[in-house]
Amino acid sequence: MSDSPVSRAPLADPALPGSTLPGYPRWADPGDPLLALPKVTLHDHLDGSLRPETMLELADEQGVRLPHPDAETLAAWFQGRIAEPVLDNWDQKFGITTRLMQDPKSLARVAHEFVLDLAADGVIYGETRWAPEKHVLGDMSLDDAVAAVTEGLAAGERAARQAGFDITVRQLLCGMRTSDRSADIAALTVKHHGDSVAGFDLAGEELGFPASEHTAALRLLDEAHVPYTLHVGEHAGISSIRDTLLSGHPRRFGHGVYIIEDVYVAGRPLSIRTAVATLTAAGPDAQVTLGPVATEVRDRGIPLEVCLSSNSKGNVVDGRSRHPLGLLHRLGFTVTLNPDNRMMSATSITREMGYASTEFGWTTATLRTVTRNAAEAAFLPEPARSALLTRLESP
Repeated sequence: MSDSPVSRAPLADPALPGSTLPGYPRWADPGDPLLALPKVTLHDHLDGSLRPETMLELADEQGVRLPHPDAETLAAWFQGRIAEPVLDNWDQKFGITTRLMQDPKSLARVAHEFVLDLAADGVIYGETRWAPEKHVLGDMSLDDAVAAVTEGLAAGERAARQAGFDITVRQLLCGMRTSDRSADIAALTVKHHGDSVAGFDLAGEELGFPASEHTAALRLLDEAHVPYTLHVGEHAGISSIRDTLLSGHPRRFGHGVYIIEDVYVAGRPLSIRTAVATLTAAGPDAQVTLGPVATEVRDRGIPLEVCLSSNSKGNVVDGRSRHPLGLLHRLGFTVTLNPDNRMMSATSITREMGYASTEFGWTTATLRTVTRNAAEAAFLPEPARSALLTRLESP
């Protein structure tokens, strides 16, 4: 596989106002050699990845007042680089983005532009996740919302291919841990599962809202043989991961990094915030063992949808150098690399690859291995998964 940049046409789509902007690829440096690596993204939230320029246009059309009137300042506020106005909860920022996607045209536009942004990042297969129940505050039904995202993703794929980018993007429908509608969204996923809807995700606040409260949703999916992932092990520990394993049959874990707290050094469990420092201080001859939950996750090869930058802002660990991604890879866990929220974290797969190379010494070969992990974990049927793996190995 060549690391040479591929010559392609600009990502232009005259049919969609605002779809082509200067400075793309967004949240990546145009000259970064890692752009040339084909990529797979599994944990990529639609409502955390809107272009700030698009937000301003949609807000103007809809009469919505945003916290800041220009794209650069608005993005800086979403990313936490500007504090004012202060919100009670960081998740309220998603309420602002989803408020702008309450009609089919707006929702389709965001999905369309999302595909173009992934293509510019070098992604050849992606899954975007979003919560349909957050987009029916207006006249759209749940089915209408799914149809709008389906339309937008398909249009984005066509536009990208016309510019020479062969990309496939599928959607995961999110039920929310804090909602009583998870079974409804699971049924919606089963109803639409196919060419565009690839599976289901259980998202939202983890602490106090265990997966075991959503077994009806998970049972529906299991009975229909529809794949699903769950946000777990991001803000809660081993008990949450254990509860998830006992509540259903998830194919992947969204984040999952708290699994490091079921890893022991000289008989003492690691803490996620100090795991890197503890293991470094213990030295290369340290006695490292895995507890039963970590052993199951590692030995079953349950893929972890790791989001390095997103979880390194003090919410999980303080700084990328303290993130356990490198340790988990060395310990044999099946890790993948993901942006989480492109706009809100000002990142891309290309940037995440660069950060991992800097912080953990990952080589291009390691990045390709982690990308292959993601391809093997994709919610794709055979032979589509085999075709994706072949594309990753092609020169």
